[in-house]
Amino acid sequence: MELMHTITDFDKELSEGAYNAINVCLRLKPSERITIITDNESIEIASSLIAEIKKVGSEFSLFVIEDYAPRPLKNMPQPILDDLAKSQVSIFCAVAQTGELRSRIDMTEVVDANRIRHGHMVNISKQIMLESMRADFLKVDEISQRLIEKARKAKTITVKSAAGTNLVASFTPKLKWIKTSGIISVDKWGNLPGGEIFTSPYNVNGLFVVDGVVGDYLCKKYGNLKETPLSIWIKDARITKMECINKELLEEFTEYTMTDENSNRVGEFAIGTNIACTHVIGNILQDEKLPTVHIAFGHPYSAHTGADWQSTTHIDCVSVECSIWLDEEMVMKEGKFLI
Repeated sequence: MELMHTITDFDKELSEGAYNAINVCLRLKPSERITIITDNESIEIASSLIAEIKKVGSEFSLFVIEDYAPRPLKNMPQPILDDLAKSQVSIFCAVAQTGELRSRIDMTEVVDANRIRHGHMVNISKQIMLESMRADFLKVDEISQRLIEKARKAKTITVKSAAGTNLVASFTPKLKWIKTSGIISVDKWGNLPGGEIFTSPYNVNGLFVVDGVVGDYLCKKYGNLKETPLSIWIKDARITKMECINKELLEEFTEYTMTDENSNRVGEFAIGTNIACTHVIGNILQDEKLPTVHIAFGHPYSAHTGADWQSTTHIDCVSVECSIWLDEEMVMKEGKFLI
């Protein structure tokens, strides 16, 4: 199904990032089929991706979500999932709305079941296409590989920042570290732009100061938290106390992390590795790739990390310019890699 009428003119400045997505990150081949899932807000970026797909010569399908179901989506429409299952490569290039996580999980379950190389561009923007999607992803992959080899041996990771983060996380070989550097394989779909390593921690204790951004739909609402940081105290991997001068954010974040029994549990511990990211832009898709630490409360990506629990929610939190120690080895000082 090729919906040519939905393809629009696009700013040619998007082409470099689109080329990276199709040719470097996903390595699309002429013999392969690719499914693009987009929405009305992201159609210009989707069109830049399709221009690159056409140069490769692959068969493609383009789906605009609003043509199939009202937003916010409760579930991913079945015709989209059916088409996705026929492809070797896919991209989700759309803006998330409140309560749509389940629909994206529907999609990634099909991706995992069919071992599809999937680029996840949720909340993609022109700014991201012009910044971190222009990264040298081969270099990002090299840094990520060096870091993950060290992280896999570490029993503890200590994180500190000038803003007040002072956190110790512990790890077990039973929980796997995953690299999503932007070079996407059938083993793990990845966000684009890429640039992080992550796992589900065995335990986490201390204070995590979110002076970057929080994720999901709260990111768009509250943006850069430099002036109104959210302080989160954690004991045995669960939130015990929070403080923030922005009471609305505090209330909404509290409500989010009380959705189910594991919504307040640290499900992800990650280090960003995209060296093209130099500043917080107020968009979690790029900001979680900053060379620093982010953690997430909720869903621990069990299928990949091996965690034996689940949650219906997942919210990332970024603490900027962190210093990081893997056991005794300092690998980052104030947001700059030492490896």
